[in-house]
Amino acid sequence: MSTHDRTRSTAAELVDELAAGTVTSVELTEAHLDRIDAVDGAVHAFLHVDRNGALLQAAASDERRERGEARGLLDGVPIAVKDVLATRGLPTTCGSKILEGWIPPYDATVVERLRAAGLPILGKTNMDEFAMGSSTEHSAYGPTRNPWDLDRIPGGSGGGSAAAVASFEAPLAIGTDTGGSIRQPGAVTGTVGVKPTYGGVSRYGLVALANSLDQAGPVTRTVLDAAMLHDVIGGHDLRDSTSIKTEWPSFTEAARHGATGDMTGVKVGVITELAGDGWQAGVMNRFDESVELLVQAGAEVVEVSCPSFVHALAAYYLILPAEASSNLAKFDAMRFGLRVTPEGNPSAEEVMRATRDAGFGDEVKRRIILGTYALSSGYYDAYYGQAQKIRTLISRDFDAAFAQVDVLVSPTAPTAAFRIGEKLDDPMAMYLNDLATIPANLAGVPGISVPSGLVDEEPLPAGFQVLAPALADDRVYRVGAALEKLLTDRWGGPLLDRAPALDTNEVVR
Repeated sequence: MSTHDRTRSTAAELVDELAAGTVTSVELTEAHLDRIDAVDGAVHAFLHVDRNGALLQAAASDERRERGEARGLLDGVPIAVKDVLATRGLPTTCGSKILEGWIPPYDATVVERLRAAGLPILGKTNMDEFAMGSSTEHSAYGPTRNPWDLDRIPGGSGGGSAAAVASFEAPLAIGTDTGGSIRQPGAVTGTVGVKPTYGGVSRYGLVALANSLDQAGPVTRTVLDAAMLHDVIGGHDLRDSTSIKTEWPSFTEAARHGATGDMTGVKVGVITELAGDGWQAGVMNRFDESVELLVQAGAEVVEVSCPSFVHALAAYYLILPAEASSNLAKFDAMRFGLRVTPEGNPSAEEVMRATRDAGFGDEVKRRIILGTYALSSGYYDAYYGQAQKIRTLISRDFDAAFAQVDVLVSPTAPTAAFRIGEKLDDPMAMYLNDLATIPANLAGVPGISVPSGLVDEEPLPAGFQVLAPALADDRVYRVGAALEKLLTDRWGGPLLDRAPALDTNEVVR
């Protein structure tokens, strides 16, 4: 098998090859590191590549297999990790200058579980600074580019993870989703992104943006790959007070069940509020076609109204900045990270002011100011308190909807990928990209984005979102895998095979 084929194989295919002994983890890891060398200068999916560490982990995996002691299905399959998760011995910057060069002394629980399962970590992926953004243009280290069109954004805040998977630099990646930062990049890069139930994957070691919203999850090329990765990283963690203590089903089995394409007996609700004016025609066309495929596969489809969803964006952009302003207060130049010392004999307050001014980007400063204002005396009840009431109404809308249907569906993002710089000076236009994904974070329910095809206007991918009740993550895998099967049969192969910027083994600008 050639290097080209190895980098384009799914994780499930690599699992079979490793088990059969037709390839080694070292060979797979080297192939992906070579791919990173070849294309990441153009894509910029990675902030840090750990070649030596990844190869050492791969060699250890091969030794375990030789002894018949593989740690699980994914032992030996390489992975990329979003740079918001602490990695012992590797830089963790959160895409910010204020953490440039910081090397954590510990692993996040998700990273700890990846290591325990034997997945070699290729490196850390680019992101909007502290996960604040929808395009990965707010990274202090420069934007990531969409492998479908290198002049376009790969989504955000986890555009690095999505672009790494879409450009075949990694078969698997970890992202985090605060308001859609796994699902929206999935939609615009033609990849699969999953936001688990809040508390279903540990947040210990995840540098917090908004504690009540953040959730780590899989970024992959297929639904089955996402399910396999979710089985590795999920589960209860005593170190995370929000972690759910429950018995989770096998998501891998749920995805395999859905891959038959049979939707008989599944009731699907189309959210009426997530369509209409402002939604790109090509995105809606692919969504409608996908719904029709589900009907043909046996699903019962009905329209469901969730009236409070129209207020979700406003509520989110009060709750998130409020929590972010509190979380980012710890970056004070006193304990770790960047320190800027003004001339003369500055006070601690002056050092802190100079450091935060130099270390934080414009979007982070904007949200800190918004959040501090919303939490200030005299405004707390009028803004933050009201937003929390809207959050309760959104949860009630979900409860009422799931009393009628098994899953809810919508387009994942209102448009296909826009051009780099197109919305950078218009924060409101940028925020609207998360219109369809935010409600799931406010309510804590699971969601998946599956590629739904190419929009009519240009050869760029769109995404189809499936939402399920809290703790019913297996439903998003079953329905997502079924749709993926139906669409792949229709296309005659994976959607990423049609990406113009990936026609050769090297991305050429």
